[in-house]
Amino acid sequence: MNVKNYVRFEFQSLPENISFARSCVAAFAAQLDCTLDDIEEIKLVVSEAVSNSIIHGYASNPHEKVVIAVSIMDDDTLEIIVEDYGVGIEDVEKAMEPTYSTDPSRMGLGFTFMKSFMDELEVVSKPGKGTTVKLKRNFAVANKEAYA
Repeated sequence: MNVKNYVRFEFQSLPENISFARSCVAAFAAQLDCTLDDIEEIKLVVSEAVSNSIIHGYASNPHEKVVIAVSIMDDDTLEIIVEDYGVGIEDVEKAMEPTYSTDPSRMGLGFTFMKSFMDELEVVSKPGKGTTVKLKRNFAVANKEAYA
């Protein structure tokens, strides 16, 4: 699979940058033949991934960076990678369970939303080193199903 287009950017891990990340990824993804609902779902999963980085990854050091890389593949797959260099996740499997959160004031549905709106979700984390969340969605397949 070849990359048709690609963008990578980084920003400080401040809550006010969540909407910036959402907007950037959504604008880039708009090159694909996707609906407004698709764009809203993309915004949601980016918000969840970036929020996790800021809230959980950098809770004790809020001025680190979050990196996002977005690719459009030649088969119309959108790949979004959100990466932080924060505290990492001790137990990724546990963290991906619905309603699990290390912060009792949070609902713990971020990974659940990511799973439900994307075709693939991969989380790689090393305690003390950070976390990488890779999300993929194929719009060629989704559009064929929608028009069938």
